[in-house]
Amino acid sequence: MNVLLNGDRVELPDGATVEDAVAATGAHDSRRGLAAALDGEVVPRSRWADTALPDDAHVEVLQAVQGG
Repeated sequence: MNVLLNGDRVELPDGATVEDAVAATGAHDSRRGLAAALDGEVVPRSRWADTALPDDAHVEVLQAVQGG
């Protein structure tokens, strides 16, 4: 399946979830400070593993950072 992940077209396996998309970004295993949105809607971390991605989904994975 093809999805738009942080603005880049990527191929993920059929049945991929938000968790799979987060992993595809190379995010650290702890997942601390991350947020994910699917087609403009924030997906709670507790739902990442069971939220399936449709083909052509737009997924944004954001990392919180400190500083000014």
